Amino acid sequence: MDPSAVNWNVTIDDFDSLLTYEDPAVWTTPDPSASNYSTAGPWFRGTYHKTETKGASVSLNITGPALYIYGTKGPDYGSFEVDIDSVSLQYSAYQEAADNTTRLLFGASNLTYANHNIVLRNLGAQSAAGDKGGDAFSLDYLDSTIQVAPSGATASNVTYQETDPAITFNGTWGNNTGPFFSGGGTTFTNEDGASFSFSFHGSAIYVFGDKKNDHGIYGVVLDNQPAQLLDGVSGCGGAFGQTCEEQIPSIKYLASNLDDSLHTITLVNHAGVNNSFFDLDSIVVAVPSQYSPRQLSTSSSPFVAASSTSSSGSSTTSSGVANPSNTSAASSTPAASASFFLIFISFLYLLRPSALRRL
Repeated sequence: MDPSAVNWNVTIDDFDSLLTYEDPAVWTTPDPSASNYSTAGPWFRGTYHKTETKGASVSLNITGPALYIYGTKGPDYGSFEVDIDSVSLQYSAYQEAADNTTRLLFGASNLTYANHNIVLRNLGAQSAAGDKGGDAFSLDYLDSTIQVAPSGATASNVTYQETDPAITFNGTWGNNTGPFFSGGGTTFTNEDGASFSFSFHGSAIYVFGDKKNDHGIYGVVLDNQPAQLLDGVSGCGGAFGQTCEEQIPSIKYLASNLDDSLHTITLVNHAGVNNSFFDLDSIVVAVPSQYSPRQLSTSSSPFVAASSTSSSGSSTTSSGVANPSNTSAASSTPAASASFFLIFISFLYLLRPSALRRL
């Protein structure tokens, strides 16, 4: 990571659609639409995903040099695996004392600047790792880093509400309004094949929308790249149960490391037989004063060659060698802020209430 560049931290909540839960049915989570739901608890945005099923996994793709994973430790928790491309790392979240708060479970600030596939997998209690409790694993959120501008440049966000004429809609879309929506409203569809397109200049783009169990699969095409399929189902309350809405706009799509050419994204709703919905709240574009996209690494290793031999934790890679340096885990005492040279990006969104949808 180039600490002199304009680096922004991106916080990925456990509800964000950038995450794919292999089997959502084996995970439990608070219901953000419940009357007693509060974002003021110990977890980011008041939610987490917890499982006691061995082998349960969640995955995501990132482009950047750093990753931090936050969750829970305690006597009910066991070991988990972090797969980064070709490397498998194993850690334990077990500790004797209960700890009803969020802790850093894994951190790495020495990833290559490349596209990385991340898989978190619950292993349950592993006696060889010193686990003496249950099989639980709990995910709160993840932090990743993107570079939005080179050293000496500046960058700022430009927000496009769903009503902006720069967004072109195809198919049937309705509207919800209310004082807690970003910009006062959202637009939604449950038509199969309904889409919107948006062209922009920027080094990064975020698409925001809500999460609910009547949502489903949607595809995003950036420029002429292959379509990326993502899932808008919230993951609790039972699929298509009309419950469990994430009330703070979540990240529905993210792309970064873009050059100064004109880019176009097209998002298509795959409603299917369930007539699933997609809701668009807003689009945010990071606009730098100077463009300098990073050349992606082609190294077979996801880690930058170590400049020192220090390491923490007791993890092993798939080849059985020691964990690459500059990584940290639940079994160590990490200090993310000391090695994580980030400029936090704050998306100033108001809380939005649950709303009935009608076309």
